[in-house]
Amino acid sequence: MSLKILDIKAGDEVIISDFSFPATANVVEDLGAIPIFADVSLETFNMLPDELENKITTKTKAVIFVDALGNPSGILKIKAICEKYNLPLIEDGACAIGSSENTIKCGNIADLTCFSFHPRKLLTTGEGGAITTNNEEYAKLLEIKLNHGSVVNDGKFDFIDYGYNYRMSELQAVMGIKQLEKLDSIVKSRNTIRDMFIVQLEQLGFKEQKVTKDVVYNVQSLVFQVPSEINRDDLVSYLKNNKIETTIGTYSLSATTYYKNKYNNIQKNSSNLEKNTITLPCYENLEINKIYKIISGYISNVK
Repeated sequence: MSLKILDIKAGDEVIISDFSFPATANVVEDLGAIPIFADVSLETFNMLPDELENKITTKTKAVIFVDALGNPSGILKIKAICEKYNLPLIEDGACAIGSSENTIKCGNIADLTCFSFHPRKLLTTGEGGAITTNNEEYAKLLEIKLNHGSVVNDGKFDFIDYGYNYRMSELQAVMGIKQLEKLDSIVKSRNTIRDMFIVQLEQLGFKEQKVTKDVVYNVQSLVFQVPSEINRDDLVSYLKNNKIETTIGTYSLSATTYYKNKYNNIQKNSSNLEKNTITLPCYENLEINKIYKIISGYISNVK
């Protein structure tokens, strides 16, 4: 919807963060536009400013910045570049509700921000999501498009555009509002767990996803780069056999089969992160010491 109200058309270029879930690229592809993959920082996992600036052309019509795993580090620098080139910025904030940079909350930074309320997210309504914007024109267009292209004039229902049934149900909204009330406490709890994991896993050679000093990170997904001497996939299997559910960090979009075959432009850092990151459990009453001991035992066997 964000791309549609920006009037992105076939042949237009949209620069996107390469380390993300495929939905980020799929929406561009679906419109016949061209996703331009921008590589990411090996520390924050977010779009590199130089990568963005180097890939802007006369065909560039928008930028999609992904708060990697909920971490918005660097988004204000990306916004400044977008303003310099007069490009609209869409924030893929699917994972980032509750996060902020320089005290500005995600959802209040980009021209348009897309949140997900999927069951894995900190705030869930079962499914669906939300778009936020401070642009009155965009808000008006969204209101029409999300509700079958309808408006109410003089008490009468009318359809002034084609549109979609993208309305959230009232039950979903109630569920989300109640969770919103405790969002800050959830973020605080998850950061406590993250801090404990960092202290223990750094001793084993794991590297945490960096957040800049002016960022509040909601820790949507607790992700580490594994030590260079171990195989991430083997570690995931080992932990599963020990009844600990883990997974990869996320995907290098340019390295997925579809986008690799079509564009043949794999991004180095993003590809490296896909192969060498692991997402660990993060929830209240987690047995962190138990997980640490199992991981430590695995590494000892590998060495």
